[in-house]
Amino acid sequence: MVRYILRRLAQSAIVVLLVSLFAFSLLYLMPGDPVYAMMGGDITQEQYDIAYQQLGLDRPVIERYFDWIGSFLQGDFGRSYQNRMPVRDMIAARLPITLYLGFLSILISTAVGVIFGVIASTRRGKLSDAIITVFANLGAAVPLFWLAVMGMYVFSLKLGLLPAYGFSFPTQGLEMSIKQCILPVSVLSVGAISGMTRQTRSSMLEVIAQDYIRAARAKGLPEGRVVRSHALPNALIPVITLVGISFRNLVAGSVSVEKIFSIPGMGSMLINAVLSKDVAVTQACILIIAVVICLSNLLVDISYAWLDPRIRLQ
Repeated sequence: MVRYILRRLAQSAIVVLLVSLFAFSLLYLMPGDPVYAMMGGDITQEQYDIAYQQLGLDRPVIERYFDWIGSFLQGDFGRSYQNRMPVRDMIAARLPITLYLGFLSILISTAVGVIFGVIASTRRGKLSDAIITVFANLGAAVPLFWLAVMGMYVFSLKLGLLPAYGFSFPTQGLEMSIKQCILPVSVLSVGAISGMTRQTRSSMLEVIAQDYIRAARAKGLPEGRVVRSHALPNALIPVITLVGISFRNLVAGSVSVEKIFSIPGMGSMLINAVLSKDVAVTQACILIIAVVICLSNLLVDISYAWLDPRIRLQ
């Protein structure tokens, strides 16, 4: 297991290195002069020269790359040309918000999706199975931005039950925090619940048909115990992959929701940086997303072996 983890960490390091090369090259992939692309054409020659030196364009490319990646490893992500502040401070203020909303949606979608999937599979062909399947398919088909807009229109504008925008942590006021989180977390959870439900149902139906499940029932074990102790752990193997995908989407997957509900998270910061050609912010976001993806993939692979002892990681 230790050798496997070390090997996967080495592979992840290679992936992050390749992504860092791409992120660094963003400065040179922009059309036209990088300085004018970032600061606009209405600048003086003195401002141009200062920005040119700050970007390090007067030094060799290899030297600039190693300086940049070295600074990144030390937590220095550069300065935002749009906000005139260190990118590290911007990420420190916004990343916790995205992670908070993302973790809430993952917990809710995993719990609800697995429960619905188990109910649908154990009651196959019955009314409850049909209802859950229909709603799971609808949830997977509904666009995220449309659901967010409709939720805001119904619950905020028409009924006035929930705020239409903003975010606050529970430490800043529990009641307001809960109200502000209900809509965005619900919207983020709908698609994941649909995927979890369908995958759990499919996996459970496959596992329930196995010989060892029939043997457990033949021994006289209660149906609930058969499902909890024998069927569900093995059926969760494919579901773990969906949980890993949800973790990968923690940072970048909530862009539309954060924009619609005016939540100052990582997703909205990334889209603003791309639109304003704020290269330093974009580079930092891309690398952070790459690290999150690599770590989530590693956790998923380790979880396979933990859930199913038949899997041996060499």
